[in-house]
Amino acid sequence: MREAPRHPRGQHPQRESAHDIDRQRRPGQEEASHGGRLRDLIEPRARRRARDTAHEDRQPVGQPKTRHAHHCTPTAPRTRARHSGEQATASYTGLMTNTGRFAPSPTGDFHLGNLRTAILAWAWARTTGRRFVLRIEDIDRERAGSAQRQLEDLEAIGVDWDGEPLIQTARADAHEEALASLAARGLIFECYCTRRDIREAASAPHVPPGHYPGTCLTLSESERAAKRASLAALGREPALRLAAPSPEWTVFDELHGSYTGPVDHFVVRRADGVPAYNLAAVVDDAYQGVDQVVRGFDLLSQAPAQAQLAHLLGAPEPTYAHVPLALAPSGARLAKRDGAVTLADLRGLGWSTADVVSFIGASLGVPGARCASDIAEALGIEGLRSLSTEPWVVTPPSA
Repeated sequence: MREAPRHPRGQHPQRESAHDIDRQRRPGQEEASHGGRLRDLIEPRARRRARDTAHEDRQPVGQPKTRHAHHCTPTAPRTRARHSGEQATASYTGLMTNTGRFAPSPTGDFHLGNLRTAILAWAWARTTGRRFVLRIEDIDRERAGSAQRQLEDLEAIGVDWDGEPLIQTARADAHEEALASLAARGLIFECYCTRRDIREAASAPHVPPGHYPGTCLTLSESERAAKRASLAALGREPALRLAAPSPEWTVFDELHGSYTGPVDHFVVRRADGVPAYNLAAVVDDAYQGVDQVVRGFDLLSQAPAQAQLAHLLGAPEPTYAHVPLALAPSGARLAKRDGAVTLADLRGLGWSTADVVSFIGASLGVPGARCASDIAEALGIEGLRSLSTEPWVVTPPSA
């Protein structure tokens, strides 16, 4: 990755319009035929999902934007209201609304690194006068009860939010609408490759490590038809990938400055029909009016691709802050197998919630913090922008 010249804080380099970028890929007759095929593939799925009532028990999407009470003590569990399909209408072209967010996956309890990132995301939003929203990114999988425990942990450490958490699977129609928009402009293509195909082709010297080699990008319609039939015989469907018009993109990061990275022809819908993370996150950030994304450093390399996708969808590009990860003493990413690293585990050792916040605060140069607001107030925006970019090495307490 190379670093481009810095831009003033909060400003992005001037972009070509989505229309100008689209013109770089005027589809020929075969591409136009493929686009029609993609619309046929996407639209029936969207209609089926519109009839699907499987999400009725999900958290509502369109609730009034009232702020939850600020406190540093555990509260009673939230009661989930019923979801209305009408509340999940597509929206990914609206203006930013001065909003930060935290978007965990409900795959288990938060560890200390997750809690630290949540505090930093919240502090960045509140310190800059922003709304702060939550999104439960449950597209991949959900461990029973973990989303509720995550919300309770956030409340316990003093992280509040505006409105009700957005449940990502309730946004299926909006994700499909975004795919249809890209397909109509020839900006996605079917991919028939297996993981092995990609792994072997990606060893070519001209392909960036871990990137898709473009195997299916320029296939003829007859080649596509043959590969599609082969997959159908196995009961499978192709994945859909973005035909990225620009091979790189520049984003602004509060900690890392102007960052330019390669943009892959990444998956936007998996072969099982589920929208991919990159597409869902971009569409839902736009829907929630997010203009500030604070998250772990491991996602910095994905920011250029997500920003280009936002641009192609006509959505604003946010400013980022990719904060340091929490590592175990071994140098591996912190995980629950490393010892007492969750709020529940530490309480089991006799720690109070305030003790846990103090432990996190000390790692940020804020001794004696007892609540998330103590950290936010002590750091302020300049302190946040001056954070060390070195990982936090955590030695899990034993008592």
